[in-house]
Amino acid sequence: MSQSTRSDSVATAARDHWEVLGLAAGADAASIKRAFRQQARRWHPDLNGNDPVAEARFKRVNEAYAVLSDPIRRRAWEAGEGQDSAGFEADPFATGFPRFEDYLAQLFGQERRSARAWAEEPEQEEPPDAGSVTAAPASPPPVMAASDEETLVSLTPEQALSGQRLELELRDGTVVEVWSPPLAGDGWRLRLAGVAAGGADHFLQLRVRTEEGLRIDGLRVLYQLDLHPADAALGCQAVVPTLEGPVRLRVPPGSSSGRLLRLRHRGQSQGEHRGDQLVEVRIVVPATPTEAEEALFRRLQELHREQGSVPIND
Repeated sequence: MSQSTRSDSVATAARDHWEVLGLAAGADAASIKRAFRQQARRWHPDLNGNDPVAEARFKRVNEAYAVLSDPIRRRAWEAGEGQDSAGFEADPFATGFPRFEDYLAQLFGQERRSARAWAEEPEQEEPPDAGSVTAAPASPPPVMAASDEETLVSLTPEQALSGQRLELELRDGTVVEVWSPPLAGDGWRLRLAGVAAGGADHFLQLRVRTEEGLRIDGLRVLYQLDLHPADAALGCQAVVPTLEGPVRLRVPPGSSSGRLLRLRHRGQSQGEHRGDQLVEVRIVVPATPTEAEEALFRRLQELHREQGSVPIND
C-alpha cells in the first residue's frame, strides 16, 4: 500500500464519527448525547493519566459529537465535504484540557459555544458616549426557591461491591451520570451538589438489600433476627439466611434486643478479604397473645415486681 493510500485510509477511519461513538448510523439525538458522555468519560485525559492514546481518542470523541450533534456539520460530513466546510475548529484543546465535570457542564449548558469557550474571557463592552441614549437594563429573573431532591436507587450486592454507573434524569430533563463508590452500603446517601433546579442539591439514597432481608455494608452483611421473648430469655437455635444460603445459629440465653452475634466469613469477599455477617437480635412481643401467653406474661410481671420491690420500714 502506498503512503498516500495509507494516509487516506487513516483519515477516513478518523472521520467515521458513528464508529467513534459506538453507534449505528442514523442514531437519534438522545443516543448521540448518551454515547458521547460515556466515551468522553472513558477517554478524558484527566481520567486516563497512564494511557498514552487517551488524549487523541478524546479529541476524536469530541469531534464526532461536534459534527453529529450539529445538523449543518452533519449534513456536510455525510456529503463528503472537508472539515473546514463543516465548520469544525482545527484543535479546540490546543491550550489544554478542562476538568471533565467542567467540560460537560460547559458543553451541555451552552452547546452552541465553541469547545474552548471556557478558557476565554467574555469581551468587555465599550462604555457609551456621553449624551447617548442607552436601553434600560433588563429586569433580573425572579429568584426561585431551591429545594433539595432525593432519589432511591437499588443496587445488588455485586454492584455495591464494585461500583455501578448510574444515570439519573432530573425533573427538568437533565441527565446526570454518576458512579456509586466501591464498597457502598445500604442507606448511604450520595450528594450531587447544585444539579437540581435553582442550584439545589440532589441526593441518591442507596438501597442494598436481598430478598431474604440481608443488608450490605461494604464487605459486611447485616441481618435482623426477630425472636420471641421466651427464645431470647432461654436461648434457642435459629435459622439465619446468608449470601451462600441458610445456616443454623445458636442464640445464647439472656439475649436482649440489640445484641450482635457474629457469623465469621459470611460477608462479601474482595480478593483475599472476606467480611463477616452480623446478626442483631430483636425481641418481638406477640401483637395478640393467647390466653395462656397472657397468663404467663402476667405471672412473669408479678415475679419481676416482687424481685424489684423494696420493703418499707414503718
